[in-house]
Amino acid sequence: QVQLVESGGGSVQSGGSLRLSCAASGYTYSRYCMAWFRQAPGKEREGVAAIASDGSTSYADSVKGRFTISQDNAKNTLSLQMNSLKPQDTAMYYCAVRPPLYYSGRYSCPKDPADFRYWGQGTQVTVSS
Repeated sequence: QVQLVESGGGSVQSGGSLRLSCAASGYTYSRYCMAWFRQAPGKEREGVAAIASDGSTSYADSVKGRFTISQDNAKNTLSLQMNSLKPQDTAMYYCAVRPPLYYSGRYSCPKDPADFRYWGQGTQVTVSS
């Protein structure tokens, strides 16, 4: 059974930093996409950042330059370093995993949350002004 457990959320002031972690277990595929999504009250879930097993990363325009996604060498922990946080970053943050897509000889991570089957329970990030 695939299990994902997020941690590291909290309440910070604008301009502060947080580091989220996602502990993964039970994922047996040789390749993967792991991603962070977030959902604010009354809004749709949106992709924040993703990393594939080849090391490639992608970011939403709204967080590019401020957030960094990474994974340890054991490939069992996903992290999201969030700097220069803004009130609009306030949301529940979720970790998700799935095998990557394959297009034209390249693997890529899907961006639609509906394409991810395995999810953590989420960790709350609140940024005050």
